[in-house]
Amino acid sequence: MSVPDSPLLLPGALGEILVAAQTTGTLSLADRHGLQAAILDPSLTEEERRAVDRLLRSISRGKIRICDEVSTLSS
Repeated sequence: MSVPDSPLLLPGALGEILVAAQTTGTLSLADRHGLQAAILDPSLTEEERRAVDRLLRSISRGKIRICDEVSTLSS
């Protein structure tokens, strides 16, 4: 069994990460791991790459903050 060179991104996960970040104003630890997988995914479309770029710009401008919690969803 071979191990992939880069982390695998689940289908639809990037969209969920983007929506969660915009909704909560935070990027969780789990979301950061998903974002890393997205960035390393060679099959990411140009539209998805632009969405990742927009998210990173929002973080650098302080519109979205990074938190150390695994999830930002409330119980």
